[in-house]
Formats: sequence, C-alpha cells, structure tokens
Amino acid sequence: MRVCIPTPLYSYTGNRAEVEAVGATIEQVTSDLEKNFPGMRFRIIDEQDNIRPHIKFFLNKEQIFDLITPVEPKDELVIIQAFSGG
Repeated sequence: MRVCIPTPLYSYTGNRAEVEAVGATIEQVTSDLEKNFPGMRFRIIDEQDNIRPHIKFFLNKEQIFDLITPVEPKDELVIIQAFSGG
C-alpha cells in the first residue's frame, strides 16, 4: 500500500514523501515500515502499541484510531504529525 510520510520523518525514508508498505492491518503496516525504515515506528507508535497523541492516521481520507484496522493493498495511508510551539 502507499504510505504518505510527514516531513519530520523524511530522514527515516531517505527524504521520500511516499513509500510502500505491506500488511493486513495498520499494526502490520507499521511493523513493515519499521523493517524497511528502522526507528520510524517508535516515532508514531508508543510502547503500549497506541498511536502517539501527536500523530494522526488517515486511511483513504478517513481518520482511524486503532492499529487493528484492516487495510487492502490498494489503500492509501496518510500519516500526519502535529506541530506545536508558540
């Protein structure tokens, strides 16, 4: 599936905005991202296997909240990272 990467994580993907990943669920897709881009999963998933609060996942333009969400190879996953500051 196509995965769109937020700019702050480009350093993990060799400055690529889009990458390919495989899996039947978001959990498996993030594990595949980790296999291909070591260190990335920790930036988007916490130690309790929850999506980090500053990260949003959109599957085919619909926000998802659970790693067990099923996916299809033709789907598009967009990862958004919130910015903060003052």
